[in-house]
Amino acid sequence: MIELNPLLLRNVPWLELAVLAPLVGALWLRRLRDPDTIRRHSLVFAGIALGASVGAALVQGISPAAAAGRSAELATPLAGGQWLALDDLSAPLLPLAALIFFLTQLATLRTKMQRFSFAATLVREALLLAALACQQPWGIVTLLAAGTVPVWLELRSRGRPTRVFLLHMALFVALLVAGQALASWGGPAWRTPAAALLTGAVLVRSGVFPLHLWIADLFEHASFGTALLTVTPMVGAYAAVRLVLPLAPEGVLRVACGLSVATALYAAGMALVQQEARRFFGYLALSCTSLVLAGLGLADPVGVTGALCLWVSVGLSLTGFGLTLRSVESRTGKLLLSQFHGLYEHAPMLAILFLLTGLGSIGFPGTLGFVGTELLVEGAVRASPARGVAVVLAAALGSLALLSVYFRVFTGTRHPSSI
Repeated sequence: MIELNPLLLRNVPWLELAVLAPLVGALWLRRLRDPDTIRRHSLVFAGIALGASVGAALVQGISPAAAAGRSAELATPLAGGQWLALDDLSAPLLPLAALIFFLTQLATLRTKMQRFSFAATLVREALLLAALACQQPWGIVTLLAAGTVPVWLELRSRGRPTRVFLLHMALFVALLVAGQALASWGGPAWRTPAAALLTGAVLVRSGVFPLHLWIADLFEHASFGTALLTVTPMVGAYAAVRLVLPLAPEGVLRVACGLSVATALYAAGMALVQQEARRFFGYLALSCTSLVLAGLGLADPVGVTGALCLWVSVGLSLTGFGLTLRSVESRTGKLLLSQFHGLYEHAPMLAILFLLTGLGSIGFPGTLGFVGTELLVEGAVRASPARGVAVVLAAALGSLALLSVYFRVFTGTRHPSSI
């Protein structure tokens, strides 16, 4: 059995390598023209970022103090702190985000290469990994705002409408900057307004009702991979933990939790009646991510534990579910749910993956999401029985929507062949 040398791990700048590898890769891909070569080289740089992220997380697990000291030595000081450093929250999130980006690029088929920008994806990965490892509030604000630019550029380059996305992201950035400015320079008297503005920014970025229209619009007009990478890392939840929870009073958290629970219930109901596969996935993802945000707003140890557990399980499950749906769509074109497609006999493995990853997203018993959902329900019931009932109803409606779509896509008809 091979044992890892802690001294060797600590002497490698894993965190800096994880952030710089995608940036170098994006510059390198600009020199290439062949789509297959671009995809292979992009996977190499994304794999380096994934390996470096795992190494950084291992160093944090072996010795948190040593990891912090190493980051302080290599990072650029800012306002008495450092740019990059891992803690117990960001250590698992960094490899999770790198894995999501790696799997999305790995699952990109030849038919999608012309519409999926690998260079822009590597830039987005670098910005996200830097934001997850950043310890300075203004650094987080800057990186989260910059992360919206590549998505807007893709919509514009494809000739798709950008107005809905641009308006929502402009509101997100404006609230984020204004809230952080009040928090940094406003003094104690401005603590509550700053928390309210930052909470508003988080709600916009997370797509909480009634500011959810940009998510459905994004899944309709952007490439599936781009939309998937915008939703599944749950950037809004990370901003809530880093920027909102340290200064938000109980009243602001209560309002955010109530809106998140209502959004989870509303989005699950909307997923049940959708006629297009992409819009169905968008609303199901919105319901799952809203439950994570609701758990963080409970300010209860059990509820927050459930939210953190859901964060990891939903991120992985939704990514797998979205990539499976994307693979089905690449074979059939635009997937309508108004008819039965009967694809099980032609793609049984995709059907199994569709069901397993979908059940993991909704917290089916036997999955990690089930543990997180149970903890979240218990925490919600402690805060308010009505919220606990709403969480259960949201999970039930999401389950019904998932099974309905499964039967529509993989059963209901047969396609006989003359061969």
